[in-house]
Amino acid sequence: MIELKKNSFRAWLLAARPKTLSGALLPVMIGSALAFMDNTFRWLPALICAIFAGLMQVAANFINDLFDYLKGTDREDRLGPERACAQGWISVKAMKIGILITVLAACLVGCSLLFYGGWELIIVGIICVVFAFLYTTGPYPLSYNGWGDLLVIVFFGFVPVGGTYYVQSLQLTPEVAVTSLVCGLVVDTLLVVNNYRDRDADKRSGKRTVIVRFGDTFGSYLYLLLGVMATFCCLYFLKDKHWYAALLPLFYLIPHIITWKKMAQIYKGKALNSILGETSRNMLLMGFLLSLGMILS
Repeated sequence: MIELKKNSFRAWLLAARPKTLSGALLPVMIGSALAFMDNTFRWLPALICAIFAGLMQVAANFINDLFDYLKGTDREDRLGPERACAQGWISVKAMKIGILITVLAACLVGCSLLFYGGWELIIVGIICVVFAFLYTTGPYPLSYNGWGDLLVIVFFGFVPVGGTYYVQSLQLTPEVAVTSLVCGLVVDTLLVVNNYRDRDADKRSGKRTVIVRFGDTFGSYLYLLLGVMATFCCLYFLKDKHWYAALLPLFYLIPHIITWKKMAQIYKGKALNSILGETSRNMLLMGFLLSLGMILS
């Protein structure tokens, strides 16, 4: 257990979980690369999207930290990284204030995107904030009832990739849908590893993820399938002879399959945290390969 001064800067830094920012910034990178391919890239709205996505990710981390603690989900048998409220690093009152400040900061940053994409983006922003809370709060917390994977595909795929592309080009195309799906599927591999590792603890806590519902074998093959589906979705770019965008992502399959085999061999316990690191690396590799492929195309 890490000893920290309560409500200290380091405590807040750990609660923000900066390693998770890669999942928030990846869709912005992919959406911007697609805009570059279509000759509509604009660096300033892309940067604003990245800041908004990062702040919303931190806000979501704070919300999950607080409400998982209040629900009693973060127990002593937790296998994942330690949580700030559960460890006493940050008080409940301070965390509530932190959530409010971070959400307000994200909204203020997001409002500047109205100059690029129009007032309809307010609806998108409201939806992002509402679902950040609904994920772990309310009478029907979505992550506790098996909706986490779908939400990842929507809010780490279609919403940020589509939003990033839209504020630069003011249009949506079939390629946006394809790249959004690729991004969402790849980012969801991170959630699957988390849920695979925590399946026993989640079951005891009443958290009914799809892996709790359908079992560890299902979870293992779901992980494999997500990466395979994401890779083959990229072949859509063959339609317009964007060879690099279609073929470079195929190299992602090699480390993805290797990591999947390791996950199946480890099977359970804290050792699965190493798979989380490898999955994050693979996710970034896919984002880099797809983005590079679209830029070269």
